[in-house]
Amino acid sequence: MANERLNNAAGKIRVIVVDDSALMRSLLRELINAAPDMECIGVAPDPIAARTMIRELNPDVITLDVEMPRMDGLDFLDKLMRLRPAPVVMVSSLTERGSDVALRALELGAVDIVAKPKLDIVSGIGQAADEIRDKLRAAAVAKVGTRRAPAAGDTVVRHKPPLRYETTDKLIAIGASTGGTEAIKDVLTALPADSPGIVITQHMPERFTKSFAERLDRLCAVKVKEAEHGERIMVGHAYLAPGHSHLAVTRSGAYYMTELSQSAPVNRHRPSVDVLFGSVARVAGGNAVGALLTGMGKDGAVGLLEMRRAGAFTIAQSEVTCVVYGMPREAAQLGAACEVLDLDAIATRIGENLRSASRR
Repeated sequence: MANERLNNAAGKIRVIVVDDSALMRSLLRELINAAPDMECIGVAPDPIAARTMIRELNPDVITLDVEMPRMDGLDFLDKLMRLRPAPVVMVSSLTERGSDVALRALELGAVDIVAKPKLDIVSGIGQAADEIRDKLRAAAVAKVGTRRAPAAGDTVVRHKPPLRYETTDKLIAIGASTGGTEAIKDVLTALPADSPGIVITQHMPERFTKSFAERLDRLCAVKVKEAEHGERIMVGHAYLAPGHSHLAVTRSGAYYMTELSQSAPVNRHRPSVDVLFGSVARVAGGNAVGALLTGMGKDGAVGLLEMRRAGAFTIAQSEVTCVVYGMPREAAQLGAACEVLDLDAIATRIGENLRSASRR
């Protein structure tokens, strides 16, 4: 399906922009048309106006504002993904409501989020132009379809049998990008409350990670929170890198600790999966399990290789279950993954490895 969309584009990614702000429509159209491999083929001020345009022009990617007149962006996305699934990148304001709604959109099948600046929109969009184009490119090759999402406010905690490992010296590290919010949710909800400490890097704009951690916390048996600097990593807890900082793991005596840093982006990302995985390789070695999930690019592949060379058990998500098979593919090509697994098998395999390691 993704290849068909690109073939129809005659070599360019064809994008429709749906946003109630005339300024935002103009800025997005300009940055899209400035890229040699993409073209803005239409703009619409609301979903009602967009429906006919989408049907007639058959875009490769749609950018969709969250809050619009005549029909809410979330309602439109729900209808679109049920009737005519298409790659959608949500454009959301950096507010608490904006981030909550955008995360709900990811559950419904949106591919990614673009953060709309709160103040200087012109400058903010200009600074984020490369990132926005990368998100559109990833969306153009993404697998899309409907997902069954919990209703807003639902708490769905899955109670799994305990792992019964015999040491607290274990650590689970997970990295993901495009499509990763749902993949991470699928893995974490399948892990029991007594899982070893879990550290996670998901490429996501600042201010969205806190809402994402809170949403995961409502759904999972483990306690999930946005990581803070200098925390002791506890059994039964998962720590998500904040959108503004690298997350790394250090050691203090017998304990693993979190370390946040605003050093330069790695692989154009901060937080970077390579930063997290590299630190886990150094401090946990063979006591760690690493999983690299769906995402565009190569971030995390080298770090997963470092983990494997340090004795960790490493997993890459399979192509058939990835929204975008980029990062896991790079890892597989490097020989960084001990196993390549479908998404629904990853949590089970993590548990099996931890149980077998505790018996050795």
